[in-house]
Amino acid sequence: MYAIIETGGKQYRVQPGDELKIEKLAIEENDQVSFDKVLLVGSDDDVKVGTPHVEGASVKGTVLTNGKNKKLIVFKYKNKTKYRRFRGHRQPFSLVRIDSIDG
Repeated sequence: MYAIIETGGKQYRVQPGDELKIEKLAIEENDQVSFDKVLLVGSDDDVKVGTPHVEGASVKGTVLTNGKNKKLIVFKYKNKTKYRRFRGHRQPFSLVRIDSIDG
């Protein structure tokens, strides 16, 4: 069984046992999380497509860790004007293990 969920403005195809690196959730580590924005639920013989979401479907998971990605370097430069800006950015994320798909 698989599902397509929406979280953090992105869509993910998930199955039980998968580990996802998603936009940071305001949930502590080892706590349960439920995704209610399920766009599609499918199995070997049946597919349910939502308009836009599947009614009564949810995906449950566990937050394994919260952290930050590797640093991205943002460098702005304009030729012949002595304009240089050097910044770094580390995007926060949550690592979630998918436990079950209900629907």
